[in-house]
Amino acid sequence: MTDTEQDKNTSSYLAGKLLIAMPGLKDLRFHKAVIYICAHDKNGAMGLVVNNVMPGIRFQHLLKELKIEGKIPDDTLANPVLNGGPVEGARGFLVHGRDFNQPDTVRVDDTIGVTGTIDALKKVVEGHGPKQALFILGYSGWTEGQLEKELQDNAWLSVDADPDIIFHSNVDTKWDLATKKLGIDPAMLASE
Repeated sequence: MTDTEQDKNTSSYLAGKLLIAMPGLKDLRFHKAVIYICAHDKNGAMGLVVNNVMPGIRFQHLLKELKIEGKIPDDTLANPVLNGGPVEGARGFLVHGRDFNQPDTVRVDDTIGVTGTIDALKKVVEGHGPKQALFILGYSGWTEGQLEKELQDNAWLSVDADPDIIFHSNVDTKWDLATKKLGIDPAMLASE
């Protein structure tokens, strides 16, 4: 396969993009979801919902469960823990900007990385974490061809990822911001 053929093949993959749930999406777990796609290839896809707060779980509770202690910055304590999706709900991810890099960090694109280690959380507590971060438990996953089928069925829209949306402090407005990035008035989207 030539480089041009390979570029053509991978250009349809959505790693580093945002998925925006359409109003007609039947799965209520993804009502108005905005998902950052971390990996997508011929075998399937993996993403993290960036606008679904886990009720009753704060970052300080997560640290206590993991027995991570230290002087935690107040702005870090204020961060909610997000529900990244229905798969492996106890698995944690730190989504962050490029100002933070650990040996296990996966660089999804030029601006966003994902680290899934306890050492990353320890760095945050020590004050050596990223300027912007999301703390996410669980993820969303699709098997081979499943996401492509859902896109064909108009369950999702996709847009270039935008750190201003991903790290926006108000999770309730991320869906509106993402649809507006497409030039669409969210009120004009129909469920049918």
